Amino acid sequence: MTRPSGPDTVGRGGLRTGSLRTRTVLSVLALLTVLLLALCFTVQFVLGERLRAQLEERLQDRASAAAALVGTVSNDDLASRLSAQGLSVLIESPDGGSVVAGPSPEQLRQGPDAAGLGPLGAPGLEEGRPGAGDGNASATGSGTDADPQTSSTSGRTIASSVVTTSDPQIVTLESTLSDDTVLTLSVGAGGVDQTLQQLLWIMLGASAVFLLLAAAALTVVVRGALHPLESMTAVARDIARGDRGRRLRPTRPRTEIGRVAIAFDEMLDGVEGAERAAVDSELLAREAEQRVRSFVSDAAHELRTPVSGMRAAADTLVRASVDRPERERLASHVVREAARASRLIDDMLMMARVDQGLDLRRAPLDIAEVVAREAERQRIRRPALELICTDDRSAPDAGPLDGDAERLSQVIANLVDNAARMTGGAGPVTVAIGQAEQIVRVEVRDRGPGVPPQDRSRIFDRLVRLDSARNASGGGAGLGLPIARGIARAHGGDVVCVDPPGGQTGAVFVLTLPVDTHEER
Repeated sequence: MTRPSGPDTVGRGGLRTGSLRTRTVLSVLALLTVLLLALCFTVQFVLGERLRAQLEERLQDRASAAAALVGTVSNDDLASRLSAQGLSVLIESPDGGSVVAGPSPEQLRQGPDAAGLGPLGAPGLEEGRPGAGDGNASATGSGTDADPQTSSTSGRTIASSVVTTSDPQIVTLESTLSDDTVLTLSVGAGGVDQTLQQLLWIMLGASAVFLLLAAAALTVVVRGALHPLESMTAVARDIARGDRGRRLRPTRPRTEIGRVAIAFDEMLDGVEGAERAAVDSELLAREAEQRVRSFVSDAAHELRTPVSGMRAAADTLVRASVDRPERERLASHVVREAARASRLIDDMLMMARVDQGLDLRRAPLDIAEVVAREAERQRIRRPALELICTDDRSAPDAGPLDGDAERLSQVIANLVDNAARMTGGAGPVTVAIGQAEQIVRVEVRDRGPGVPPQDRSRIFDRLVRLDSARNASGGGAGLGLPIARGIARAHGGDVVCVDPPGGQTGAVFVLTLPVDTHEER
């Protein structure tokens, strides 16, 4: 089965991961090879053109020197002298005669020595020239100093010269003299080709050696350049083995590898953070599950007592023949236990609303009025309770609150109920209002058994009751304090249990509320 190819291959784990070191070295070597080949052929072309230009210049010099001898020596002697220097010579006289000397075109192509030209002004070419060795000679001393169009000692000059290169192996110069004599000189270019070929092989060999040295150097350099990737690989493997604290921390974060290292560290931070969040979420979920189980278990236990009492009383009323006083007592017991169960259910529903987020009906209010109204209700419910309310603020009207008066009244009611139970319903219970900067404080103090320091945080958990609360008359279900704290925190405040002042006995609960807060929480 063939693997899929295309853009989706990378996403499916099919990323092609060839050796970066090998690809880098091969890419650079390929580029160097192309550049060296281009250099070789460029040098060969330029040098070849230059050498052929030099051959043409030499032929021009020979033609100028030969033009000075035409008429002073015979054409056969002139052709013999020119051919002795490896030139193919053709002299065509105006009367129709012609002289041919030197190697044939085929010999010029095959023989590398046919292209060898002696130095200008060699013996045999200047002998017989008028004035040669004579102090009165006015002829050009050598072809390099004469103008091919004007040099003459016998009145003959070169009227025109044409270089033809129809055959790349032969360079031909055709010169027409002023008396219409046509002088054709040819020389082989094989020496030029041999020189160029030798130069090409030398440059190719040198390039090959250079490429081998470059490959070795590139391997070392690329290995050093890719060393940070090896470090990244080692760190990744250590992290995979469990060392989550390893990081790269690049010294130069703005380079290419530095940016990759920073992204790598950020990814590791994100992964580690996600792992910690997952672990914390799992712990929180387990704690929440444990709290729910405890809550359900405690709620079932709390409801079982009134339900069992109502069931026993109902069975007695239905099955037994009891007199009227006993029937009334049992009926009152059923009503009392039903009210207790109803109160517990209401508290559980309120706790559920606190967890979901209370819908507060905020409005400006005076906390002193809320405390006064709740104190009046408590006096009606508990005529025997000694309830004292004080306002210790220096300016009672200086700190208006923005909150839900009914919910805050419920908080104070729960705190006063808790204090009343701890004092046997008689008190004394003190409710004191104070203010510090932008915080309003409502303290509820009692003279009961108090709360041990180690339990002052636990009592705000759901369905938690201390032994003193269990033994108190009319003990609650352990939801009053959690509900009070939930409502207070919904207003941006809190409820805490603190040490009683001055070494007094009893418990002190403090409700704190921020002043001028308009944001629903």
